[in-house]
Amino acid sequence: MTLPSKATVACIKWGALFGPEYVNRLYSGVRRNMSAPVRFLCMTENAQGLHPDIEVLDLPVEPFAAPMAEALKVANRQGAMRKISLFRPGLIPDLAGPVLGFDLDVVITGPLDDLLTLAPGDVVMRHDWTEARKGRPTGHGSVFRYDPARHGFLYDELAANPYAEVAAARGSEQRYTSHKAMENGVFTYIPNDWVASYKYDCNPFPGNYLHQARLPDNARVVCFHGRPKMPDAIAGYHGSLIRYAKPTDWLREHWVDRAKADLGDRWG
Repeated sequence: MTLPSKATVACIKWGALFGPEYVNRLYSGVRRNMSAPVRFLCMTENAQGLHPDIEVLDLPVEPFAAPMAEALKVANRQGAMRKISLFRPGLIPDLAGPVLGFDLDVVITGPLDDLLTLAPGDVVMRHDWTEARKGRPTGHGSVFRYDPARHGFLYDELAANPYAEVAAARGSEQRYTSHKAMENGVFTYIPNDWVASYKYDCNPFPGNYLHQARLPDNARVVCFHGRPKMPDAIAGYHGSLIRYAKPTDWLREHWVDRAKADLGDRWG
C-alpha cells in the first residue's frame, strides 16, 4: 500500500488524567515523523488548550452506554472501552482510507509511514507484552490502525450486544478489538520492535539501576502503559524495586523539546 495523500490520526482525551499538552505533543510527534500531511483529530469533552490545527470530535454518550457500563462493573473495568466510539462508520467527515490511532501515554520517536501502509485492509496492533508471555494472542491498544469503512463491525457488533461483547472480552478494550478483528480474518501484528514498552524494552530491571533507560534503535513509538508516565520518567522515578528509572534525557528531547521547537512554548 502506498502512503495516502493525507494521513488521518486520532486520539481520545477524556476526564482529568491527561492535560492538553499530551495531545499537542502527540500531534507534534506525529506530524514530524509522517511524510504525508497530517489530519489530526482528538475526541474529547474538553478541547481547552488544544493546538488550533487539531480537529475536535465531540466525545459521545453512546446509546449502548448503560449495558456496557453494567458489563464493565462485572469485569471490574469501569471507565474503559471509550475507544469503541472511534470505530463508528461515518464518525469522521470526509474520511478516505485508514485511521492511525494512539493512546495519549505514548511518545513518537521514529518514522510512522510504515504503520499506515502495513498490511492494507487489516486492523493492526502490536502483540501485547504480557499476553504474549502467557501465550495469548491479544493485541496492545496503545497504537492501532483501522478503517471504519472496512471495520465497522468493531462498532456495530458491540452496539448490537454490548453486555455480551464486553463480558466476552472481560472488559478489555484491546482484547475486544484484536480478537474481533482476528475472528473476521483482518488482523496483523505490528512488528514488535516498532512499538516499544518503556517498562519492558527501554528500562528493564536490573539494568535500570545501572544506566538511564535506552531507546531501542528501531522504535517508532514508546508506550508508557502503567507507571511511570512520561513526566515521571523524565524527572526520575522510584515506584517500586523494579519500577525505578533514572532521569531520561532522550525522552525529554522527543516529548518536550522537539514539540516546543515545532509548536512553540505555548503549545509544546
